[in-house]
Amino acid sequence: MARQQFETLLLEEQGAVDWLTLNRPESLNALNPTMVSELTHYFRDLATRPDRRIVVLRGAGRAFCAGLDIKAGGNSEEALALGTVQKGLQSQREIAEIYLAMRRCPQPIVALISGAACGGGFSLALASDIRIADSTAKMNCAYIRIGLGGCDMGSSYFLPRQVGSSVAAELILTGKFINAQRSLDLGLVSQVVEPGQLEAAVEEDLQLMLTNSPLGLRLSKEALNVNIDTGSLEAAIALEDRNQILCAQTADAQEGMAAFAQRRAPEYRDA
Repeated sequence: MARQQFETLLLEEQGAVDWLTLNRPESLNALNPTMVSELTHYFRDLATRPDRRIVVLRGAGRAFCAGLDIKAGGNSEEALALGTVQKGLQSQREIAEIYLAMRRCPQPIVALISGAACGGGFSLALASDIRIADSTAKMNCAYIRIGLGGCDMGSSYFLPRQVGSSVAAELILTGKFINAQRSLDLGLVSQVVEPGQLEAAVEEDLQLMLTNSPLGLRLSKEALNVNIDTGSLEAAIALEDRNQILCAQTADAQEGMAAFAQRRAPEYRDA
């Protein structure tokens, strides 16, 4: 599958940044089997694409992602409920691979959230590294509202780490929506902007990340992933020490220090 040949996604390369758009606006970008497969393929492929530095993830139309498409068959919640245990678990694991691939890929992922981000769509936002919302954003753990458990697609992992155990329990056990302002107050998103301003709002973060060394950016995401679950401060510092020594041995580190001293923009070569 070529990078540009997707049925349910739009991929635009702007320099070293991938702008990935969920493109089923007529279904509020709900996850059908094709989109599940294409998202998994895309995020897995990033592991071998060091030329791609950052991913911006967004939805076409008036929603980010309404969750699993229960009308689509195949990977739908109805199929999980009505199939055999074996088939249901296989489908469940296929969907879950999206979120695992998002966390494993070395590129930082910035989610731009407008409108609804429900169920598996909420988890797409949670699995991203930075979340920016507009004032129309509303997110929920929709699974529990259709007869299933509220813990699905990493929600019981991501939410307690991002908003604390009490708020996570509130959202998971009730399925209630959390709006943009409360998301900002809790630190679930880093910015809230007016509708139509998401792309402009992310520009500063993109430009700053692009002026950091490619290896330093990748290793920083790795350290954040690993150290959120580390057992001790000593273990966290050991990983940080390893990453700093790896970066320090590169030509990019020498370029970065020279550029700083000379008060100019660095020219990194990922070398």
